[in-house]
Amino acid sequence: MRIPIALATLALVVEETTAQAIYMTTTGYSARPQCTAPAASPKYYYNTFSYSVSDTVRYATSIPAPTATTPIRYAPTYQEAVKHLQSEISTTTWGNWLPGETAITANDVGDPYGQAAWSSMWLNANLPNYTTTGIFSATVSPTPIPTTDLVLPPRDYFGPTDCYNFPKDFIFGVAGSAGQIEGAIALEGRSPSSLEIPANPNQPNDYVTDENYFYYKQDIERLAAMGVEYYSFSIPWTRILPFALPGTPVNKQAIDHYNDLIDTVLAAGMQPVVTMLHFDTPALFVKSDGGKRIDPHHTRFCFCLNGFLTATDRRVDFGYASSGYNSPKFVEAFVNYGKILLANFADRVPIWFTFNEPLNGAGNFHGVENVLQAHAHVYRFYREQLKGTGKMSIKLSDNFGVPKDPRNTSHVEAATRFNEMQLGLFANSIFLGKQYPESVLHTLPGAKPMSKADLAYISGTADFFAIDPYTVTVISPVDGGIEACVANKSASNSLRPYCVRQETTNMYGWDIGYRSNSYVYITPTYFREYLSYLWNTFHSPIMVTEFGFPVFQEAEKNLVDQLFDTPRSVYYLSFMSEILKAIHEDGVRVIGALAWSFVDNWELGGLDQFGIQVVNKTTQERHYKKSFFDLVDFVKTRMQ
Repeated sequence: MRIPIALATLALVVEETTAQAIYMTTTGYSARPQCTAPAASPKYYYNTFSYSVSDTVRYATSIPAPTATTPIRYAPTYQEAVKHLQSEISTTTWGNWLPGETAITANDVGDPYGQAAWSSMWLNANLPNYTTTGIFSATVSPTPIPTTDLVLPPRDYFGPTDCYNFPKDFIFGVAGSAGQIEGAIALEGRSPSSLEIPANPNQPNDYVTDENYFYYKQDIERLAAMGVEYYSFSIPWTRILPFALPGTPVNKQAIDHYNDLIDTVLAAGMQPVVTMLHFDTPALFVKSDGGKRIDPHHTRFCFCLNGFLTATDRRVDFGYASSGYNSPKFVEAFVNYGKILLANFADRVPIWFTFNEPLNGAGNFHGVENVLQAHAHVYRFYREQLKGTGKMSIKLSDNFGVPKDPRNTSHVEAATRFNEMQLGLFANSIFLGKQYPESVLHTLPGAKPMSKADLAYISGTADFFAIDPYTVTVISPVDGGIEACVANKSASNSLRPYCVRQETTNMYGWDIGYRSNSYVYITPTYFREYLSYLWNTFHSPIMVTEFGFPVFQEAEKNLVDQLFDTPRSVYYLSFMSEILKAIHEDGVRVIGALAWSFVDNWELGGLDQFGIQVVNKTTQERHYKKSFFDLVDFVKTRMQ
């Protein structure tokens, strides 16, 4: 039906009693409630013309260096903390596995954790096209950022007009992860991770990426110059413990490296935020696959694991590749690794995350069980034995499921199912002390209720709800209904386990928002609704631990056009505006936001550029994008 003269618009109404969104149709042009007085009739006249538009030069405000002589301590120093570790800690160092090496030249073949054993892991990793180690081979000393690089870009014409401020303790920062920025994969003792095994020779790999392992001091200098307060990064398990397991040697070079990284962050006036595991599980936990993965039955050297790392349950029930979380030794090994990190670094780190987006690596229900156990053990070690005073959580992921037709009960039920299977799977026990969702117990193979003892142990093991809410997914029921899909356990049933339809268009055929170069759409109003859902469902303060936007075909543009990334600015400013509205209008406690990513990085094999800095892959030179300036300026002008 055509509606003459007027435009057809939609108004979204939220009922407080049910928190169920419903659509109501209306007609008319956009209202302007702020314009109450009638506009005066214009008067036209001539004047002498002169060019009057000029740029106002504004500079980014850098973070001042700390003035306190005694740093804040969040846990005991290593000398005291190491007393709480059950096993004796030994440290050692290893060399490098250089491109082109096809044999093991070390003469310590009798040492189960020597150079020969370490090298054999890379030899068996069989990396395709491993021909370069980058342009740096040692830590690069930082240089000051030129003032000319800190000139703010021209303002966009449209922008937020709110008058809200962030709470004075609001945490604002940027994020990255080791596997996606460090490079130096086979250098200074790092062993293979699941990110290298198997590698795709036809896609970008993580061999070099941004060379942050050697360039971290300059990266930190650049962040401080822009006024960033918190820097979130991850530490690779395979660099700290190349042989992964309890009782194996700790890499002294790695401990020294991350001690210096943390101290450099603090010296720059920022605060470190650390993730223990960000997709880079030791490859020893990942099954052998046609010679492209490390074979845990390999017996040439004494470090062989005799197969006990091989997972007993190979099923992948979530549609994501398994990262070895369901291995029989995973929990014990991760807890040992986490304790070593906390013993060495927890005295200076105020915020910790155990896992990044564990749903994406759990594989199946047994993997979820292991993640929850490992997380809870590490949290309780931090709180109960180290008496840590910082904060710790686990980063969850879910592209918020919204009903395609909010007036249709079946669509609302489908969206609820989708969200509880993605979030309640982990969050029910941690935040509410509740059992797994019924949808999980009735759908996932091998799922069983958690025991009362386990539920009591896991409950309360997070200090805030950490979420990576990049975008939205439109949810509707599948043909035949959810129950029929659940009953259909055929391997060809691609809709399991969620048994809902996932789309990116609304009920009228419009995209849910402006599209990026990947799965992300700009969906700020739904983001605000998401914050309300999390707050009112799990009753915990919320930190947005990743959010970002890869501009469409940005990598194909000239440098100057990559830098003027207005769509990314729109994404960040609209999302931050909705955080403010959620805080001030909806009563939602949002305690912080960390933008992903602080540089264009290795996006797990893809070319999507999420960064707020461009990286020249030949010279490793960085350039600030407009969105970086806009985001920092938006936040800092609204800090109380």
